[in-house]
Amino acid sequence: MTMKRYLFGVFSVAVMLFTAGCDDFLDRPQLNSVQDSEKYWRNEVDFRTYSVEFYPWFFTGYNSGYGTTYTPLRGYTFNDDITSGEAKQTDFPSVVPTSVSSMRSPSQLLTGDWRTLYHGEMWNFGWVRKANIMIDRTEKYKANLSDAAYKHWMAVGRFFRAYAYYNLVITFGDVPYFDKPIDESDLVTMYKDRDPRGFVMDRIYDDLKYAIENSYLLDNSSTQYVNKYVIASVASRIMLFEGTWEKYHGLSAERSKKYLEFCKEASEVVINSKKYSCTRDFRSLFGSASLAGHPEVIFYRNYAAALVTHAIASYSNGEEGQSGVNLQLLKSFICNDGKPYKVSGVANASDFRMSELAKSRDSRLEATFYNFAHVKSQSLIYCDKFISREGASYWNKISQRPAQYGSNLNENDAPVLRYAEVLLNWIEAKAELAQTYGGDPVTQADIDLSINAIRNRPLDAAAIANGVSKTAPLILATMVDDPDRDADVPQLIWEIRRERRMEFVYEHTRLLDIKRWKKIDYMDNAKYPDTMYGPWVNFSAEVPAYLSKAYEGNLIVRKADGTLVTYNGTNGSQMVGFYKIRKATPRNAYDYAKAYLSPIGSQEIQAYTNLGFTLTQTQGW
Repeated sequence: MTMKRYLFGVFSVAVMLFTAGCDDFLDRPQLNSVQDSEKYWRNEVDFRTYSVEFYPWFFTGYNSGYGTTYTPLRGYTFNDDITSGEAKQTDFPSVVPTSVSSMRSPSQLLTGDWRTLYHGEMWNFGWVRKANIMIDRTEKYKANLSDAAYKHWMAVGRFFRAYAYYNLVITFGDVPYFDKPIDESDLVTMYKDRDPRGFVMDRIYDDLKYAIENSYLLDNSSTQYVNKYVIASVASRIMLFEGTWEKYHGLSAERSKKYLEFCKEASEVVINSKKYSCTRDFRSLFGSASLAGHPEVIFYRNYAAALVTHAIASYSNGEEGQSGVNLQLLKSFICNDGKPYKVSGVANASDFRMSELAKSRDSRLEATFYNFAHVKSQSLIYCDKFISREGASYWNKISQRPAQYGSNLNENDAPVLRYAEVLLNWIEAKAELAQTYGGDPVTQADIDLSINAIRNRPLDAAAIANGVSKTAPLILATMVDDPDRDADVPQLIWEIRRERRMEFVYEHTRLLDIKRWKKIDYMDNAKYPDTMYGPWVNFSAEVPAYLSKAYEGNLIVRKADGTLVTYNGTNGSQMVGFYKIRKATPRNAYDYAKAYLSPIGSQEIQAYTNLGFTLTQTQGW
């Protein structure tokens, strides 16, 4: 078994021992007294082995088996892009829950405890403790390591602590900060109240700064272990999130500028290495049997039969059902002349049939969805992004489909960190610094290095056969203003945000993006009615199966003038228009201010009270 496959397939007994134990809801597992000694922390192999368990949680990829925690397509489905049919849309929490904690250890958490409506952690500090143990033992047993190895493994420990705290901050905001393992008899420290968000983020900043500067070069050629470029890529993501959160939520301008500058610096560590490029087609990132050597992949998760497989490709195979994306997302895709559809000169720019969108829009639309209305999606827009072109081709010949494209037997590798995200983080941070904090203005060279490099990816043969063209580059001097742009968002920043939306459909970014921009109102179905519609469909020609008795009275289309037509069993020829997603109803009205952060459960607060301590509730709750 190669180390690469070992990394995500199984864990050593020693690692499991370090994370077994306590059922306290803060989940600070006890150490195993036999293993936790100089007899364990002997050399780099031991430190690497201890770190193995972090990987499938923080670099989940496509998870494993039928797991969906932190996965694209199946995990990240709560945002303004995605609409569930046949149901009321998921509501934002409106009351304080009984509990938001988990009593699981990190080993047990791998089975799936996460806050799906927040894209972050439960109230659980097991990963923080595990990272603190690694940091503590690296210092304690530094004599067993070379100076370079000591710095590197300290960097790895501090990196994972930063990442663990980031996942808590995006969910809860203020959280108690611990920089060392806490003895379970030390109740005063264990049950201290939450520290301010800014204080915690400054500690994350410090950890990531140290980690980038001290990750030694011997590991920097690997795409299977944490190295300088992995750390810098994650730092780029975290610092962009918090830099823009601080700005748009009116917190600290000083911290906002500091974090955005670090986002820019961390991104440039990756960019200036010249190790990565957007020189392979978009679909190759998600459906390839192997991502080894892929020029855009900074870190990937490897899958192989009989070792570890997943099910995410199966949910892209054309047979499995999906909650589909909506018309609001389709309208955000630019045409291939680089302009929004309302001001585009491309032929059929206002034609929202899937077949025409594939030809008129940015090439990522065709690479993300089937170019026809497909009934296995509740919105009739079916995502086939996370499977190979071959795997997606069996949608109407299931009996001939190879086993690797079904069930939980998928073997395609998962791109965990990719260069396009770093580029888009970088250009957004640069634009925000220029807009608000006196940073250098964004130049055409900056746009060419980032947005235009992404748009210039080569097209694969299937895309060319489907009539797809590359999107024209973004030219600052001739940038066209989008009539639908929010008035409070500058034109360039609006286009950078659009680029993220097209690039990361069904991936980890969208909910966190609209939260950091303070745009959670985008999920208000009443305010944005296109979130309840699908593409333009001629049902008699494209989806005749819907013209049946079962759909009478609940199949509705919206004409170009806004008129709604309901299928009555005899008017099939009139069922041409934007598909009103069947039986989908809007989510309840929600308090925008409360939607950004999770409350603490009443049980957690009571547990503190019972011991004479105070746990402060999330502001606004």
